[in-house]
Amino acid sequence: MGHKYTLKKVSQETEDQLIAYVNSHKVEQRIALRSQIILDWISGLSYKASAAKNGVTEMVISKWRQRFSENGLEGLADAERSGKPITISEEIRNQVVHLACSKPNDGRRKRSQTDIAKITGISQSKVSQILRENDLKPHKTEYWCGKSPDPEFKTKMVNIVGLYLNPPSNAIVLSVDEKTQIQALDRTQPELPMKKGQVRRLTNTYKRNGVVNLIAALAVHTGEVTARNIERNNASNFLKFLKLIDRKYRNVEIHIILDNLSVHKNKEVKEWLSKKRKFYVHYTPTYSSWLNQIETWFSIMTRDVLKDSVWRSKKELVDELMHYIKMYNKHKAKPFQWTYGNRKAN
Repeated sequence: MGHKYTLKKVSQETEDQLIAYVNSHKVEQRIALRSQIILDWISGLSYKASAAKNGVTEMVISKWRQRFSENGLEGLADAERSGKPITISEEIRNQVVHLACSKPNDGRRKRSQTDIAKITGISQSKVSQILRENDLKPHKTEYWCGKSPDPEFKTKMVNIVGLYLNPPSNAIVLSVDEKTQIQALDRTQPELPMKKGQVRRLTNTYKRNGVVNLIAALAVHTGEVTARNIERNNASNFLKFLKLIDRKYRNVEIHIILDNLSVHKNKEVKEWLSKKRKFYVHYTPTYSSWLNQIETWFSIMTRDVLKDSVWRSKKELVDELMHYIKMYNKHKAKPFQWTYGNRKAN
């Protein structure tokens, strides 16, 4: 096998970078493999054990240990090759751009870089390079808010933003909405414990333990959240929540921001609100629920609590949501910085 190399002291920063290379989905596989080989070396694995673990020969293990020993992280990169650089014609470059920007005729939405490489006869790395040079990112999607068809869009928008920036005195502004169909998903096998150099691991098979519906109100100028679990998202439960809000905020004007869901405009709800002089309801424009700040909080809650979580029952999920809201109000609640008014209108 040749010379065996002695591992020099590796800094924590270098080891962390190797772990990042192994776990990243953006790093090329060959760099991730080489990084894992060095991590095996750091952990004390033998040449034979590391080769078996990574599916390579001991000669490969020796090569990358040598390169790392001599040049550190830089040694894991491909060495420059001799000879004349490969040139790609303008015709091929234009073809790559066209294929990336056009839809395939086989039913798929877009082509991968590997597909484009096969069609054009160049490497995937060259395809990636050409796309970068043309500032094209066909693998990414960005969503934007379409224009609302509501003829009163500007009036409603200005009204709501005005409540955010300059609320009436002796009044509270509440953003209210429901987050429905939150699934209480349990995994079919236990979660595997995290180990050094590995990410959290969950089986991709799961079982459903029902769904939870949450109704919540965000106090815009304090950040406090009031929320309840509801079995069904209907007018009856919405009215119960309004009555809860009525009891909680006494002797103060209540301005409620709602979207246009039929539940929010139910006849029974409107009749009750008409008798409550302290309530003022403000509906977001059509297709513009993004104006309602509770949606921002729902996004935070989803990231903090729901993403990749395991729930053995609906009750467990509800209890965790209520505990999170309690802790959020105690330690994290604060007003969101509203920036819509600082954007230029086209």
